[in-house]
Amino acid sequence: MKELKEYVVKNERISIRRQCELLDISRNTVYYQEKGESDENLELMRLMDEEFLEHPTHGVLQMQDYLYTMGIVANTKRIRRLLRKMGIMAIYPQKNLSKLGHVKYIRPYLLRGLEVTRPNQVWAIDITYIPLVKGFMYLTAIIDVYSRFVVGWDVFNSLDAENSLSVLKKAISQYGKPEIINSDQGSQFTCALWTEYIEKELEGKIKISMDGRGRATDNIFIERFWRTVKRDYVYLCPPIDGTELFKGLNMFIDYYNNKKTHQGINRDIPAKRYVSAA
Repeated sequence: MKELKEYVVKNERISIRRQCELLDISRNTVYYQEKGESDENLELMRLMDEEFLEHPTHGVLQMQDYLYTMGIVANTKRIRRLLRKMGIMAIYPQKNLSKLGHVKYIRPYLLRGLEVTRPNQVWAIDITYIPLVKGFMYLTAIIDVYSRFVVGWDVFNSLDAENSLSVLKKAISQYGKPEIINSDQGSQFTCALWTEYIEKELEGKIKISMDGRGRATDNIFIERFWRTVKRDYVYLCPPIDGTELFKGLNMFIDYYNNKKTHQGINRDIPAKRYVSAA
């Protein structure tokens, strides 16, 4: 339905009503504007994001208990909906390893036991929720595992798969193709759009790797990047809107890439390590 709505445009020759009839969709779905979250819900989301950053194994019930200790009463249905909207899922082993309909797009985890010795050998991509003063957005980023250099990023107001693919395409155009691209098993990556582009349009020149469900350490390098971004920028200087967020991230990631040293790479600077070994 969402894809069909995108075909409806203002056109002097064909009315909105006629376009909806041809596409067999209701006009109500075209004119409907999703209501934003209340200030109270936005505050709950911000608090749960901070808690998840420290305790990624906390699920709905533990989040409910955490909020209760702060004097906030929220039912499990509300908490579950907000966590899903944030794209947050507690990290723990699960019996149901994949959702039906996406199984054929899941790829094995290729990094176990792999020694990463050069730039563009492995890239890791992920998405995280970013709270704003009024509202929220999603940050998608790709990090070069060897150097910790952020090769691509952008902010969006949705979790659509097209967004992740656009960040990958831009990174490839600027830095070339990695040998492996690693992600989690989120719906943005376990879909035809993602896998078919990499495996067919790129002719298999990039191997797809995906984390095991419920494994916190498989994509640890970009998880550490999220902690740095949120602790050193987002939570200290909450951006007012998307424009301010983009400008702030642009400055922070430039600092992260070109000035900040990292203990994980012998206190080197990502850009220096990426360029010198490339």
